[in-house]
Amino acid sequence: MPRRILSFLAVALFVAPALFAAEAQSPPPSQPARKASKPYKIAVIPKGTTHSFWKSIHAGAAKAAAEFGIDAIWMGPQREDDRSMQIQVVENFISQKVDGIVLAPLDSQALMRPVQEAKAAGIPTVIIDSDLNSPEIVSFVATDNRLGGSLAAKRLGELLGGKGKVMMMRYEENSASTQNREEGFLETMKKDFPGIELVSTNQYGGATVDLARKKADSLLLQFAQLDGIFCPNESSTMGMLQALKADGRAGKVKFAGFDSNDMLIQAMRDGQIQGLTLQNPFKMGYLGVKTMVDHLEGRPVEKRVDTGVVVVTPENLDTPEIKELISPDLKKWLNE
Repeated sequence: MPRRILSFLAVALFVAPALFAAEAQSPPPSQPARKASKPYKIAVIPKGTTHSFWKSIHAGAAKAAAEFGIDAIWMGPQREDDRSMQIQVVENFISQKVDGIVLAPLDSQALMRPVQEAKAAGIPTVIIDSDLNSPEIVSFVATDNRLGGSLAAKRLGELLGGKGKVMMMRYEENSASTQNREEGFLETMKKDFPGIELVSTNQYGGATVDLARKKADSLLLQFAQLDGIFCPNESSTMGMLQALKADGRAGKVKFAGFDSNDMLIQAMRDGQIQGLTLQNPFKMGYLGVKTMVDHLEGRPVEKRVDTGVVVVTPENLDTPEIKELISPDLKKWLNE
């Protein structure tokens, strides 16, 4: 039986700890368990703990922990703009002398020092989801975010027939993953669709759905004529969707978003979203922990691990591959 996955130490108010499955289930027969040589303690620190994306990463990490027979701790800030709390979480795990850290840094600059401190303490770090400007990391396990943004641009440009007015609402400053998506979107839109006018590309929605909704409301008031919109993550896509519904333009403006949850998938079925660029967060969580275990066991690891990206449309929404991607069996691994 896999080891129980333990949680310890709530660092402070507003930190949202969540246990991996109390009794993690065995991997399928086609993937026999490869136990680690010792029950390593690995901290897995997301940007936040509320969005569906992070729950999928949590489940993937839990599966890896069960498979390798290691102890893992899932802990992170509730809000994806709480830099000081994420830094505090990292520093807490350093003081607890965990064997390794798997981190999704919410700021590409602010988390550099804590990661350096971890290495100085003999604790290696694997980065997932969003890059960190640091030579101190073991590996970067993530989506090719620039490609993801490019795919979204191609989807939106083709829907518009290469003409019209398009707006991009950004996510949050210093978030490397979404910056790469935004840059990939702009590069492809300018190169492949010169007939499309980019009317606004420099406004940030912020780290929560509520903030994104307020910014989206403002932008929709400012731009009465819009043919297409792109948003680069779950919260910005959700906020824009809410604003479009309130404005009466949901389904009238072509809308490409990033990431998914039940409400976004339903909005696609309702004709309000025409494209969602999806990562594979379950795979990202799994490979993040696996890469750390391989490193601790002395096995060579790749410096960059690509976890894949795909555009979901109304046409491919019900294919088996997409269904598995948008509806992973989280309950199996999180015991929810």
